[in-house]
Amino acid sequence: GAVVGLATDGSIEFPVGDPSALVYPLSSNKPMQAVAMLRAGLDLPSELLALVCASHDGTDEHLHVARRILASAGLTEDALANTPSMPLDGPTAQRVLRDGGGPTRLQMNCSGKHSGMLATCVHNGWAHDATYLSFDHPLQVAITETIDDLAGEPHAHVGIDGCGAPAHVMSLLGLARSFRAIASGAAGAAGDRVYAAMTEHPVLVGGAPRDVTILMQHVPGLMAKDGADGVYAAALPDGRAIAVKIADGGDRARPPVMVAALRRLGVDVSAVAPLLEQTLLGHGRPVGVVRAV
Repeated sequence: GAVVGLATDGSIEFPVGDPSALVYPLSSNKPMQAVAMLRAGLDLPSELLALVCASHDGTDEHLHVARRILASAGLTEDALANTPSMPLDGPTAQRVLRDGGGPTRLQMNCSGKHSGMLATCVHNGWAHDATYLSFDHPLQVAITETIDDLAGEPHAHVGIDGCGAPAHVMSLLGLARSFRAIASGAAGAAGDRVYAAMTEHPVLVGGAPRDVTILMQHVPGLMAKDGADGVYAAALPDGRAIAVKIADGGDRARPPVMVAALRRLGVDVSAVAPLLEQTLLGHGRPVGVVRAV
């Protein structure tokens, strides 16, 4: 894979691999998408905004917050056009199945983002049917402009994310710059609000057992967001930032690599030292580890 770490002044402190490599950040784009929504007039309390930035676990708490976002725009979950899914949280998913339920759009980990998108559309009088996911919809045009602005480069391509939303491609360096802009204040008032929402409500951004939540809870000031297929990005208010892409798309290497990269930037990661290694199980017993070297 590849890693890029930015110093406080935004220069490259260290590259591992090619920082110009083009990647799909996927859900790591959510903070930038949220900045775009705020710039377009979305106005939500901090805890609701945190879920707009989230790849949430689908617990009752997460679903309650998603419904609040929709209700703020006079909508229900029937307005969502994202892909139905089971909750990411294992015990919650098991309970849903025991109760005779199945995949729904509200349970899907991106429902907070989609709820925010719909609320933004209602605020602006834009169409809020399924066309809100079209690349040429005014909402998505605004998101594209913001992503290019924060990354400091034009997007290289736009695909379709697993949730149905446009998925922008950028360099790994562009991803790090985007997070730096939000955490450092360079993205303006909208970025400040996104940074505050994520760092104040880390459980809503992921879930209690998730490494992205644990990182934000135990590394003071850190804003972090995981993305599918081995992507991770993080930044601090002093301008230091990191973007990670694991080439095989696997997620088990992300936490050790992110923590090691933070340590290389001089960040105190002693409180999350267990994330430096991921234990591998064989028949329920430890048989190996994944570690950054």
